[in-house]
Parts: sequence; C-alpha cells; structure tokens
Amino acid sequence: MFKTVYHDVFPIVMERYAEKVHFIFRQQIQPWHPSSTLVHEAGLAVARLAPERFYPFSDALFENQTDYFDVNVVNEPRNKTYERLAKLGTSVGVDEKKLLGLLRVDDKPDPEGSLNIGNKVTNDLKLLVKGIVDSSIQSSFTKEQWTEWLEKNVT
Repeated sequence: MFKTVYHDVFPIVMERYAEKVHFIFRQQIQPWHPSSTLVHEAGLAVARLAPERFYPFSDALFENQTDYFDVNVVNEPRNKTYERLAKLGTSVGVDEKKLLGLLRVDDKPDPEGSLNIGNKVTNDLKLLVKGIVDSSIQSSFTKEQWTEWLEKNVT
C-alpha cells in the first residue's frame, strides 16, 4: 500500500488536491516481529535528523523489507541491525554516523544505574505508541472545560 500511495497516488493528490487532502502516515509496530520496533525506530531517527528524508527512507525500507524479516535478523544482535539500518539511511542522504548515534543502545547502565536505557529515540517511539498523555484531562470534562483546556493549550 505504501509504495502505491507514495509513488502513484501522492503525486496526483499534490497536483490536484493539495489544499483539500492531507496524508497522515502512522507507523504501526508489529510486536510479533521483533525487528519491527527497530525499523520504526530508524524511521523516527531519520525524521528527527532529516525530516525531508523520512518518506524516501520509508520507501527504501519497503523496498528492502525482507532484509529485516524475522529469518534475516533472528541471529543478529540489535546494534548490528541498527548498523544495517543506518547504512540504508545513507542511500537516501542521511548521515550514517548521526543516525547510528540515535539508534545504538549502550551496553552500560545510565548514571542512575538503570539497565533499561533504550536509545535516543525510545521516548519518540513511546509517544508514537502511547500518544500524548495529559493527566489534567478528565473523562468527565464538560464542553466548557474542553473549551478552557483548548484555549490554554492549543497555540
């Protein structure tokens, strides 16, 4: 679906309906495929480093998706998969070292001693999966409370 929309539909929409149609690309992690998290992290890292390269990188991922299927990563350490993803980033003009710097997971605890340290896009991924959490919003909000919240928080 991505390749059809990206290569065939998107250009038509931009030419004919640019003011009326907006695409929202939602990454969907498939937790039953462990490398799915890694490729989505790579996409987020590319978006952070070079937002204009996100769609070309996504296209490259789809073109090379079998390289990251279960059988092709099952015996590969996580950081090695990140190295291959960073190398793929170079094919669309993303700096390999910077990309790998966002993806690589250190093998030492953080200064507070935490062993579950993630990488530099872990929080971006959490936001993608969990969405924005604002504990000041209550399920019982009235129209007036929503109006007040929106006036205060939407800029």
